[in-house]
Amino acid sequence: MFFWRSVVGKLWFTFLLVIFIVLAIISFFLLEFFEQYHTDQAQHKLLETGKQVSTLLVDYQDRDLVEDIAETIKDSSSRIFILYHEQNSSWISDSSDESLPTISQEWLLENDDFSSFWDEQIDEIEQTSIVNGKQLLISGLRTNNNAGTIFVYQSSNIVSATSDQTTRIILLAAAIAIVLMTIFAFFLSTRITAPLIKMREGALELAKGEFRTKIPILTHDEIGELSMAFNRMGRQLHYNIDALRQEKEQLYSILHSMADGVITINREGSVVVSNPPIENFLQNWRYQLNMDDEAALPDEMMSLMDEVITEESELLREVTIQGRNWVMIMSPLYDQTNVRGVVAVIRDMTEERKMDKLREEFIANVSHELRTPISLLQGYSEAIVDDIAESNEEKNELAQIIHDESLRMGRLVNELLDLARIKAGHIQLKKENIQVELFLDRIIRKFQGLATKKDIKLNQNNDNKTLSLFIDPDRMEQVFTNLIDNAIQHTQEHGHILVSAKDERDYIQFSIADNGSGIEEDDLPFVFERFYKADKSRKRQAGKKGTGLGLAIAKNIVEAHKGFITVQSKKNEGTSFTFRIPKNIK
Repeated sequence: MFFWRSVVGKLWFTFLLVIFIVLAIISFFLLEFFEQYHTDQAQHKLLETGKQVSTLLVDYQDRDLVEDIAETIKDSSSRIFILYHEQNSSWISDSSDESLPTISQEWLLENDDFSSFWDEQIDEIEQTSIVNGKQLLISGLRTNNNAGTIFVYQSSNIVSATSDQTTRIILLAAAIAIVLMTIFAFFLSTRITAPLIKMREGALELAKGEFRTKIPILTHDEIGELSMAFNRMGRQLHYNIDALRQEKEQLYSILHSMADGVITINREGSVVVSNPPIENFLQNWRYQLNMDDEAALPDEMMSLMDEVITEESELLREVTIQGRNWVMIMSPLYDQTNVRGVVAVIRDMTEERKMDKLREEFIANVSHELRTPISLLQGYSEAIVDDIAESNEEKNELAQIIHDESLRMGRLVNELLDLARIKAGHIQLKKENIQVELFLDRIIRKFQGLATKKDIKLNQNNDNKTLSLFIDPDRMEQVFTNLIDNAIQHTQEHGHILVSAKDERDYIQFSIADNGSGIEEDDLPFVFERFYKADKSRKRQAGKKGTGLGLAIAKNIVEAHKGFITVQSKKNEGTSFTFRIPKNIK
């Protein structure tokens, strides 16, 4: 089967078949010709021998002499039969061919093949007859003076042997011709198909992506021109594939660098192109809908796609998946004039919604934080102006309240300005190399009185007394002040607070842990937001006066030092703030 699928095999087999048919026809006619030729030659020779004997019979009257000469001039494998008319007698010669039968006058007269000869319609006869099952070549003639009739005959096997020899020669010549023509046909077919084989190999290489493959130009005929055209096609394909690959890589890079999810869907609902953000989005959506088929699209997306294809217009849909807000913008994709699918852009709007909420809360918090002191300032100042406070002690008391509230407003404004400067990157850190133990001792002593007043144990734990750090001490003290002050405010009597420093490989880890009231689990993600307070009622409790900006400022100061801060808390068990400062910051 493989041989028949080969072009070389087909051409070679075709050439061989044509040559075989032609040689077979030629050999058949040659064999027929030579067989007839040898038969005619044998009978002609027999007739010539008969003519010689006829001449002897006319020239000589001595029968014994004629018979002796006849024995001499004939072939050893043939016989001569002489029929004497006057004496009505006959003579037949000997033969070296023992299988050669003898003929008689009666047989000749009775044989229909010789009837025309006996009727004297012809003078000579050449005939093939069968005697005793053996085929004979017989030639006969009458003498000029009608003195007798001479028949010379021999077995046709002699002619067959000659014909067989000729046949063997012809067949040998035909076989040699077939072999030579087969070699020539194979050579010719390979010369024709060799460039085609090269082009087939080149086409397979092109199919594998080897577009630099070149076909050798072996001839300058049509096949050579085909090879040149194939090479030009390969170069053009290489150029086009490179251009397509560059465009594909560019599109791939653009899609994978996008923060928004992008997905292309055909009319059958199959995904054609997508990027990682959209895969995460669909995975979360399928999880929320309890979809087991990871290739299927949610019904809401499919219905929106059908609506876009039907109306051929851009549509927008907002969905909430796993607590996050997503906006899905879907537009139709056209194939010339028909809609072949849709492209959807998925944008995570959670942060924007969160920022909108925080902005609203920020305005509400600032308004709330300013409204109370302003109301106090306005009320107590009106009491002084209206002389409601009659004594100096009362006026001093009102003035002190006004002073305290003005300081509180100033502190709030300063913290807001500090936070704004840090957020904007305008803060200038005045760094210096400090001893961690001495730095923590000073902070602990500052809060020791307040802790003792509330009967709270404030301790320090430092596993390396020689630790040093290159930081801004004032800003870092502000971090510790906010965290320790918060810990004291939210820790009950007989509680304890531990301030520790731990030497890690590339950074120093600080922690402030207490066993106070703790923070609700729902509030933990937002404790570092501005004005965020776990006390949703906004009621100020004694000893817990704050603006809600301390932790936000602490977080930004730590990040300004290339560090990060985390919080862990359990309700009614305690809270632990941990932050890490790299050792190698400059």
